[in-house]
Amino acid sequence: MQRRGFLLLALLALLALTSAVAKKKDKVKKGGPGSECAEWIWGPCTPSSKDCGVGFREGTCGAQTQRIRCRVPCNWKKEFGADCKYKFESWGACDGGTGTKARQGTLKKARYNAQCQETIRVTKPCTPKTKAKAKAKKGKGKD
Repeated sequence: MQRRGFLLLALLALLALTSAVAKKKDKVKKGGPGSECAEWIWGPCTPSSKDCGVGFREGTCGAQTQRIRCRVPCNWKKEFGADCKYKFESWGACDGGTGTKARQGTLKKARYNAQCQETIRVTKPCTPKTKAKAKAKKGKGKD
């Protein structure tokens, strides 16, 4: 009987210890709410290889430094970065002189304290209107 009591007490102590360790790990990882620091300054997401994909972002707050995983989309616009989110207008008409069309975007959200421009203008080449109409399929059985 004493043996069961001891095993039960040991099991409860082990559970309490692992729970405390898990909570402490979460506090260290998050940095924000459970941390002494309130103003984290985050750098840009730097891909581990090439110029897109999985990488890391470093943040500092006083003497503390943290490194978190992040991802740079492979279709990001290098002119304004992956952390600046814009709301874009529709594409304008094709400019015959340059062969490009343009649109303007206004800043919607700056993630991780990124330094973003309020408005930006982007261009892309005009696509020629050579879409061929698909041939209509002939109906079955109507002769």
